[in-house]
Amino acid sequence: MNSQAIMIMKINDLTDNTGEWLRGTGPESDIVISSRIRLARNVARYPFLSRANAKQKKELEEMVRDRIKESDIAQDLLYINLADISPVDRLFLVERHLISREHAGGEGIRGVAFGKSETVSLMVNEEDHLRIQVIRSGFELKNNWKTIDEIDNKLEKKINYAYSSRFGYLTSCPTNVGTGMRVSVMLHLPALGMTHHIEKVFNAVVKLGLVVRGLYGEGTQVSGDLYQISNQFTLGKSEGEIVEIIESVIPRVTSYERMARKALISENREQLEDRVWRAYGMLKVARTISSDEIMHLLSQVRMGVNLGIINDIEMKTLNELFILTLPGHLQKLEGRELTSAQRNIIRASYVRKRLEKIDSLKG
Repeated sequence: MNSQAIMIMKINDLTDNTGEWLRGTGPESDIVISSRIRLARNVARYPFLSRANAKQKKELEEMVRDRIKESDIAQDLLYINLADISPVDRLFLVERHLISREHAGGEGIRGVAFGKSETVSLMVNEEDHLRIQVIRSGFELKNNWKTIDEIDNKLEKKINYAYSSRFGYLTSCPTNVGTGMRVSVMLHLPALGMTHHIEKVFNAVVKLGLVVRGLYGEGTQVSGDLYQISNQFTLGKSEGEIVEIIESVIPRVTSYERMARKALISENREQLEDRVWRAYGMLKVARTISSDEIMHLLSQVRMGVNLGIINDIEMKTLNELFILTLPGHLQKLEGRELTSAQRNIIRASYVRKRLEKIDSLKG
């Protein structure tokens, strides 16, 4: 068996499990799906990737990959060369939040290293030479910062980072210069949308120097009432200060969401229950479901579980269904490329089977 076959087998193994960040555990996990920190780093004396030639990109990939392997970051770290895998495999890794959309769609030699829990991933030759990421379930920014700082320190002993005493870490995009840090928290905010207060809350968030994005970050649409709130600026503040700002804002957003949920219950509980149970019923019987529709239905059911309207589904199951029903995952599960219409049928079938299994366990 050659090395590529081993690598593909490893990717296929991921379809049997999901990352730690989908477990629905941790602080505020009724509203906060996950917390993530990324650091952008570049190697001194090499041009940014947008100006590097093929020979320099190859040298960078080999050097950074070897330093990652030497740094004792995790025992079970798997490294995948993205140029050697299919577009469906790359889409699968994007949906899993192990690589960015830009990394998947890039050209030339590039790779990603990640551990079994999928908490840590390291993207090589993405927009920058190296991007380090830590993601966990729930509101876990302090733990994430501790983990990513340790990884960064280990790598900095082996890699000469591009650094300016005036500007900090130098990055390909000027918006990342300074700390190179992007802190993101993914939130589920259905009630704020239903009560038409979400724009007011987000306007306040933006005034604090933060940005609001969709499920997969910059340029992606909001789906399933899932939003990512992250820092806009990386220059002029320390890493600790950026974490503190996000930590101070997120609890205010989650408190507004909880107030909106209470208002919906107190003002018209029957209508809310009907909305939740209709969504649950659709998931149990539908024969074809589009990506947008399933995100909406899962959002309604997830809210219903958190409000105690539905009691027989674990949060982990719902969080996983948000990801496992995406196009890349469905095609990996089927082992072939699918048209949009085929995916809609298989998506509905997959969800029905997951929910039937829950019903059978109840007896």
